[in-house]
Amino acid sequence: MSLTQSKEVNSLSKRYSTHIERRITRTVMVGDVAIGSDYPVRVQSMINEDTMDVENAYLAIKRLHDVGCEIVRLTVPSLAHAKAVGDIKAKLLENNINTPLVADVHHNGMKIAMEVTKHVDKVRINPGLFVFEKSDPTRTEYTDEEFETIKQTILKRFTPLVEVLKAENKALRIGVNHGSLSERMLFTYGDTPLGMTESAMEFVKICDELDFHNIIISMKASRAPVMMAAYRMIADRLDSEGYNYPLHLGVTEAGDGDYGRIKSTAGIGTLLAEGLGDTIRVSLTEAPEKEIPVCYSILQSLGLRKTMVEYISCPSCGRTLFNLEEVVDKVRNATSHLTGLDIAIMGCIVNGPGEMADADYGYVGKGKGTIALYRRKEEIKRVPEDEGVNALIQLIKDDGKWIDP
Repeated sequence: MSLTQSKEVNSLSKRYSTHIERRITRTVMVGDVAIGSDYPVRVQSMINEDTMDVENAYLAIKRLHDVGCEIVRLTVPSLAHAKAVGDIKAKLLENNINTPLVADVHHNGMKIAMEVTKHVDKVRINPGLFVFEKSDPTRTEYTDEEFETIKQTILKRFTPLVEVLKAENKALRIGVNHGSLSERMLFTYGDTPLGMTESAMEFVKICDELDFHNIIISMKASRAPVMMAAYRMIADRLDSEGYNYPLHLGVTEAGDGDYGRIKSTAGIGTLLAEGLGDTIRVSLTEAPEKEIPVCYSILQSLGLRKTMVEYISCPSCGRTLFNLEEVVDKVRNATSHLTGLDIAIMGCIVNGPGEMADADYGYVGKGKGTIALYRRKEEIKRVPEDEGVNALIQLIKDDGKWIDP
């Protein structure tokens, strides 16, 4: 290999790496949960219940907590809702649930934000809805003076909230949505990732002027390509200007079922693979607790978190010596409560041991009616097919890695 070729390979080494190198960020605390590149990518969701309904809101948060959600958001559209959050928080603490809460505040809601800050760990504001800008169909331009006037209005309304968050060491999410950019941003930059980036940066710079840095930024869109472009753009802009704030990833309004999951994975997973993202939410039109397994699956598939058993199984072919789908289901039902293990179920010996070399345990068809059990690359024993699953469980127990369900 020539020197030139060697340099080219070295310059592309990150692209060829099997390890994801995360974008370096500062750490932002949301309650007791640390968000940033020194910590695991965090998983969060949002309840559907009316915040005024304290009992049902509490139960919804508890359901999310019980399935591993690390941060929960709730909507706060009025002052009465803001006060109800205090009752929800008290009920959570009474039941030893300390999941951090995030308040979603829109539409000139500074009184609401000031009240709810007493009870939550983070406030989310949407720059596009922060100051109402009436549409003017006759407008031909936004002047520098108009931009400055609106900035001063934002500064006047935003400063009290920032000062309270700073005094109480709480966090802020600057949550830009592609579908709700301000009139100024739409008129000046269009309905584009650039418009989203400029919208976020306006608020980032105001926070910087106020010496407040407990900031997390999101750039959500319902179309994955728009969302990905916006996150890449804001990351580059933040880094070039010295703002190393963490990013909250999400494809908003992703839908439901398989397509909602695939759409979210396409956007979130792609960016995580590029090293972008410090906390994620999968937004499904389903019960919020159904979002959490999808989040963990995305993170585990990329090697960013290990929260469940990883099952490695072949697609089956004519060489398969047992009902692979049925056996995978039996193994999963018996072991899915465990964490941190890789278990391979392979239909035959041809590719089995090689394809499952990195797995902790292997279950391989060795001959008609016979199963071979492996610990990594080592064959441990052969058993009759009808004893295979129980023998696998016993092997895990023998290694001290079994936990009763």
